[in-house]
Amino acid sequence: MFKKFTNGCVRVMNRWLPDPFLFAIILTIVVFIAAMIGTQQGPIDMIWAWGGRGGTAIGMWNLLAFSMQMALVLVLGSALASAKICKQILSSLAGLARNRMSAIVVTTMVSTICSWLNWGFGLIVGALLAKEVARRVRDVDYPLLIASAYSGFVIWHAGLSGSIPLALGGEAGYQIKDAAGAVIQEFHATTAETIFHPMNLIMCLVVLVAMPFVNYAMHPDKNHTVIVDPALLVDEKERVYEINTPAEKIEHSKILWAITCIMGFVYIIYYFTQKGFSLDLNIVNCIFLFLGLLAHGNLRKYVDAIGDAAGSAAGILLQFPFYAGIMGLMTATNANGVCLAGIISDFFVSISTPVTFPMWTFLSAGVVNFFVPSGGGQWAVQGPIVMPGSADVGVEAGRAAMAIAWGDQWTNMIQPFWALPALGVAGLKAKDIMGYLVTVLIFVGIVAILGFLAWGMFFPG
Repeated sequence: MFKKFTNGCVRVMNRWLPDPFLFAIILTIVVFIAAMIGTQQGPIDMIWAWGGRGGTAIGMWNLLAFSMQMALVLVLGSALASAKICKQILSSLAGLARNRMSAIVVTTMVSTICSWLNWGFGLIVGALLAKEVARRVRDVDYPLLIASAYSGFVIWHAGLSGSIPLALGGEAGYQIKDAAGAVIQEFHATTAETIFHPMNLIMCLVVLVAMPFVNYAMHPDKNHTVIVDPALLVDEKERVYEINTPAEKIEHSKILWAITCIMGFVYIIYYFTQKGFSLDLNIVNCIFLFLGLLAHGNLRKYVDAIGDAAGSAAGILLQFPFYAGIMGLMTATNANGVCLAGIISDFFVSISTPVTFPMWTFLSAGVVNFFVPSGGGQWAVQGPIVMPGSADVGVEAGRAAMAIAWGDQWTNMIQPFWALPALGVAGLKAKDIMGYLVTVLIFVGIVAILGFLAWGMFFPG
């Protein structure tokens, strides 16, 4: 019965799931029509708001800095994971896998921890570890092993590289602007109120401890186990560099590398002495930038690693202007000050209490993530709805923001956009792993719903 259900889900997704960029286009059209109907504005008014009204305060170019930050999260994390020392550590961790159960458990737990530290790092590390494990445990189901590696990604937005909590904890916080670009509402929450809130940490711990065994429970019997193709386990050859010319000697200079690393880590240490343990996207990216540089041990090697990883950020660069345009449509007000974001916010406020508001936000965020498979893009779309609504209901900004964050990461399990880098490393297709990830989706959904209800009851803010 369960197999029929998961196989049915896979068939539907393979038939109907378009490229993530088309999701952004479809959602743009849906929001465009809904905003016209809800606010009684004309199509030219909406197009003007969508494009940014000729400026950058709102509309398509409102997220340029944020887009760069998000692209760097992925690229810097991937570049660090590709360092030789990281691969050696993964090989040692893979040695802990002695049978099918330990193979699934080790892969799931390591990928979950790494995704919590940095989502770009976790995506690549999980897939690389799974391949190392597959070399040692040949009777493990390879698609399930890769699904287990990707399942760790379900925790990323509750961790140290979560774009929503880090953006909310930055100096600017989250701002709602009017058509002229003037700030009309501001929201702030420290990482102690989001990432490091006791309830968020408890939810993460439950997922970390229980999910590996949920994954193992799905392992097929011997007759249905898919063994890894040995051809998929052949690694690319490491680059060999010739150092002959003065330019090549400068590129491989240990002195320049050491000076750069020292400057970077001195800044990082000084930052924490001045700011305390206050994280935002910039300092997280700074840490991974210099960790990657240190791990590669060479400026030229790191430049090449960044070049190899940069292609994975193409989706972010293409889609974020459209997400920002959707944000412009959501917040475009008519002569009476009515906007679509306000209409939707009023609806959620009308059916919610301070306890249930984050739960409804989580569920709605899970749905929106199908159309906006990006944490930053989702923040752009749902922030104007959820944050004012949370203030009206009496829910603190940190709890409301984390509800969006958990919803965003939740349905990534059956939205293959972010699985593509891991699938590329593994040599599989989305249809090979999606059936297993439906169960992960159900499990994490239960954890999050109960967790947010408990957060409202025991930590009302």
